Amino acid sequence: MMRSDGYLLDNRQSEAGERFDAFAALFDPTTFRHFEAFGIGSGWRCWEVGAGGTSVVSWLAKKVGPTGRVVATDIDTSRVAAAARPPVEVRVHDVGTEEPPGEGFDLVHARLVLVHVPDRERALRSMVAALRPGGRLLVEDADPALQPLVCPDEYGPDQQLANRLRQGFRKLLADRGADLSYGRRIPRLLREAGLQRVYADGYFPVASPACAALESATIRQIRDQLVSAGLATDQDIDRHLANVSSGGMDLATAPMISAWGRKA
Repeated sequence: MMRSDGYLLDNRQSEAGERFDAFAALFDPTTFRHFEAFGIGSGWRCWEVGAGGTSVVSWLAKKVGPTGRVVATDIDTSRVAAAARPPVEVRVHDVGTEEPPGEGFDLVHARLVLVHVPDRERALRSMVAALRPGGRLLVEDADPALQPLVCPDEYGPDQQLANRLRQGFRKLLADRGADLSYGRRIPRLLREAGLQRVYADGYFPVASPACAALESATIRQIRDQLVSAGLATDQDIDRHLANVSSGGMDLATAPMISAWGRKA
């Protein structure tokens, strides 16, 4: 995931690795399904935007093989650096402010990135410009405003507490410029950017061990910000983390909208 000044979820924090593992468990199958439908194979040139961790980059590297190329970029590459061997090239890069790290890509992909980028319009233009004619762009982003609850079945005080903390998390994100309803707009934005054959779908996990792992890591990562902003107490957070650890809560994520199109 990308980080701008004031980005809430810094890749350098210890919980970031846990979050990337949870994202991989939750969302890699959806992402890889779309890649497979594009026909990705040997020799493809790919740009993974805001790579964060290594799971998507490593999967792409296996698919494109020694004749292909995978450029993995992020503002903070500490978590993806381990994948930096041919055909993978890792670069420090800000998609919202810098020119693309090349051109003529067969595939450009960004997952859970643009919602956090202040200049999303420029970032999207940059990704489209980097495609070859006929190349594919896949943008996958959350839409927390579409489904704002971590416990959709709010039947008791523990679930109410969880949803109150999730509301605090959303406020912290919004205060730092995140667009919490970005996901639903991606198909239109791809069409407006000139892409053809634009389609989209959504994925909404409602309960899984990975949802619980993601919730625990996220709350621990933003604990100090929640408390300092007056959005929760240490007691609230300790109680919630214990509830999550017990395994008795059905925890969901925000829907992830995947939208893709082809450059003319």
